[in-house]
Amino acid sequence: VWAMPEPNETPADIFTAGFLPSSRQLDRFYLCRHVRIALDQFELSSENRRVLRKGEGIQVELVPREKFEFTAKRREFFKSYADVKFGWDVMNYERLDGLFNSPIISHLLIFTDAKTGQEVGVATLYVEGNTLAYYYYAFYDLNYFSRSLGMYMMTSAAELFSGRGIKHLYLGTCYSVRALYKTQFAGVEFFNGFCWSHNLEELKYLLERDKNRSNEHLLE
Repeated sequence: VWAMPEPNETPADIFTAGFLPSSRQLDRFYLCRHVRIALDQFELSSENRRVLRKGEGIQVELVPREKFEFTAKRREFFKSYADVKFGWDVMNYERLDGLFNSPIISHLLIFTDAKTGQEVGVATLYVEGNTLAYYYYAFYDLNYFSRSLGMYMMTSAAELFSGRGIKHLYLGTCYSVRALYKTQFAGVEFFNGFCWSHNLEELKYLLERDKNRSNEHLLE
């Protein structure tokens, strides 16, 4: 259930085999139930379009890590968001600084409100050639909650990488009903421990079954 890349392997090889990084250095991975979009099958649904309309006027820019300034202002913005969403100091400053100085971030998506010029969201990404984009942490202005900014950011990422010919967009794990929002895209599939499955009824069955078990992942 663990994977360590060998010299001739890249992270994309490990992602494809059903693993996600357990180290931000991309030197250790774990087998899990995670979700990805096969972007050659992706097209905007009516729900996706509704989400994009709610975020109309919010611009998105893909920026390589080396051109992104991890300023004090951004650092405080990310910390404030993490405290609200994850719990006070679950992501402390040391952990936050480590995140923005690790190989797991190669690119960032920056979201700006065109009307005010204010930066309202940043999504961290690992991108490898045309093979994959891994949508990792997303930080955004919670005052834009009514505009579904979180879903707008993820939907914009799917649309952007689909247009760039990326093969898969990885969205993280799905171990609770709350995570089913990640499945709102054409071409979505999940790793069931054996293979990549397009069957969302199978996923919902597994989530229902998990309610009767402990909170640990099955592999633990």
